[in-house]
Amino acid sequence: MTTAADEPAVSQFDPKGLIRESYRIAGIDASQCRSIFLDWALSMPMEVDMQAALSALLDHYGSAQDTHPMTAVLREGLVSDQRPKRRGGWRSRPRS
Repeated sequence: MTTAADEPAVSQFDPKGLIRESYRIAGIDASQCRSIFLDWALSMPMEVDMQAALSALLDHYGSAQDTHPMTAVLREGLVSDQRPKRRGGWRSRPRS
């Protein structure tokens, strides 16, 4: 079980409160959770350890709400820990 003492550690990984608020939305579905997760992931600084962040968020929120769609999305994120990368653009085009 998590305590109020865990809140500062979790808030460093969720500074906008996106994950916290997703757990408070009644009737949220998996596609909405994935959209929120993508916004969260893209807003995280590059130096953040995503595995540690996802684990902390799962421990804090997911342990008490095992069937919540965001818990499933966070677990999927742990399995496929890949940061979105920009592809394309002028740099990837062949030069003539």
